[in-house]
Amino acid sequence: MAGLIRREDIDEVRSRTDIREIVEGYVTLKSAGIGSFKGLCPFHDERTPSFHVRPQMGTYHCFGCGESGDVISFVMEMDHTSFTETVEKLAARINYELHYEQGSGPDREQVGKRQRLLDAHKVAAEFFQRNLYTPAAVEAQKFMGGRGFDPATCQKFGVGYAPKGWDNLLKFMHSRGFTDDELRGTGMFSEGNRGLYDRFRGRVMWPIRGLGGETIGFGARRLYDDDQGPKYLNTPETALYKKSQVLYGIDLAKRNIAKQKQIVLVEGYTDVMAAHLAGIETAVATSGTAFGEGHIKVIRRLMGDDGSGGEVIFTFDGDAAGQKAALSAFEEDQRFVAQTYVAVADEGMDPCDLRLAKGDAAVRSLINSRRPLFEFAIDSTLRSYDMTTLEGRVRGMRAIAPIIAGIKDSSLRPAYIRRVSGQLGLDMDEVQRAVTWAVQNPQVSARERARIAEEERVKAAEEQQMLSSSPDAFEQPDLSDPVARMEREALEVIVQVPQLLALEQWQQLTQVQFRYRMHEGVAQGVIGAASTIAPEPGAIWVNTVRSFAPEQSHALLAELTVSPIPASSQEQLARYVHDILNRLFEQQINRQKSDLLMQLQLLNADASPEEFQRIQRELMQLELQRRRIMEGQD
Repeated sequence: MAGLIRREDIDEVRSRTDIREIVEGYVTLKSAGIGSFKGLCPFHDERTPSFHVRPQMGTYHCFGCGESGDVISFVMEMDHTSFTETVEKLAARINYELHYEQGSGPDREQVGKRQRLLDAHKVAAEFFQRNLYTPAAVEAQKFMGGRGFDPATCQKFGVGYAPKGWDNLLKFMHSRGFTDDELRGTGMFSEGNRGLYDRFRGRVMWPIRGLGGETIGFGARRLYDDDQGPKYLNTPETALYKKSQVLYGIDLAKRNIAKQKQIVLVEGYTDVMAAHLAGIETAVATSGTAFGEGHIKVIRRLMGDDGSGGEVIFTFDGDAAGQKAALSAFEEDQRFVAQTYVAVADEGMDPCDLRLAKGDAAVRSLINSRRPLFEFAIDSTLRSYDMTTLEGRVRGMRAIAPIIAGIKDSSLRPAYIRRVSGQLGLDMDEVQRAVTWAVQNPQVSARERARIAEEERVKAAEEQQMLSSSPDAFEQPDLSDPVARMEREALEVIVQVPQLLALEQWQQLTQVQFRYRMHEGVAQGVIGAASTIAPEPGAIWVNTVRSFAPEQSHALLAELTVSPIPASSQEQLARYVHDILNRLFEQQINRQKSDLLMQLQLLNADASPEEFQRIQRELMQLELQRRRIMEGQD
């Protein structure tokens, strides 16, 4: 596991990376004023653009859904990568060498080895793909064509062909500068008495890619009768390829999974391809292993499986093996918050065969016909027992009681108890007792139940803390109030163009008392940042402001960094900054004058003449200062 990247390097990567260039890989941006761009938000559906990017500040913010952050958080959200993975990816993009805290991160040689592994897989994928439409690959072409996939589709999914022979790939990799030591760790080669030889020979090849689209392994399908190997052969476990976490097609499906909060799990590579071509662009498949806990963690992170909805849909063949797979999947059901479903074609065909036989619409219809996984598990389990005998019906009841007990929505249990009692021909009270016992004695391990309970407890505690954190102290300013609007406009220019403020203006700013606590919080961050670093626009400035501002003000700060400033030239911008700050300072002076006038009214007859004169002098000085501001002399 990678260690801590040095803070200076993170800041350097953030400041050197053009957030506009990164965002435009996902969103079409249009100009929204000086240094500001806007487009349709990638985080929620909308018809009018509310997603703003300000490259000079290195930030983005959506005024529709509230999502905001910098280039690192954007890539993390879009590519579903960890913080460390994202920084490393962005650093590689700009050829910046990262440094890690001593003793906590991978050394330079380790980082280089991983990159060489990735490079080797990329080169090999290109080799296989180029070989697919050569004369030697006729059988591979027939295989893909016979399953309804044309060359364009094969190219989209990177499908290739490993030619017959023991060292075709090996020789090619040598020609591209890779050594045997480097190739041993790829999983693409086996080793005998004479050294390395190709693991994949005479097979259709599918590149298996990670979340970022990088190739990390391969899946291979047998073509020839003289091939004595298994029908499907996958890359073995390597430093890159962890089969318990790999999902084929995840690179193509991840954005739609996150957007639709849906994932469709199919059984094979061609099923993924067929589903995508039919419009089911959330389809993925496991690679060389059964569906398990590692896959669930990846899926939950992609879906945002937090109880706000979502669907996990399994597709299985209608045969005995498919039913067994469905029951195995049901054992993992409790790990999901989202509802789980199963879709099985009446004829027992998989998505690829169904598309060939009946077209794309049939594949979509299959997914739309999904039924709750627990319902399928109940019916599949009961088919294993002899319903013609009392003993078989009682054994069936005991087998399905834990399934009913495991239904997440407890309000559904009575309905299924009634349904099952009818299927079994048993008294409903008897079924109810069996389910109650199963609820009290769940099959889920005590450790797993404790983990789920702890997650729920922590979540509830966090929600309670949010409710009890005095939100009224940081109420959203009412922008119909002219003072609130003026304070916000002043903060926009202070945050976005701090270099335009003169030293005297910074000094005056420290004396300003904002009417709204939310605005005061941002000002606190600005003043703290200005006392630490030079006020220059950019990601470092914004992050320093954020570090000094209270957390309740962070969302507003994100908005301020991208809010359009009404100026179309540098001259207009300078004038606007001058005018809005003078209005802010004038408001502060008027407030101070009001306080002094109140003091003057409260003076009684015993007050000394000196006190009276002091207040009068201060009032006069404030008025002179106000006039200088109004006359534009400050």
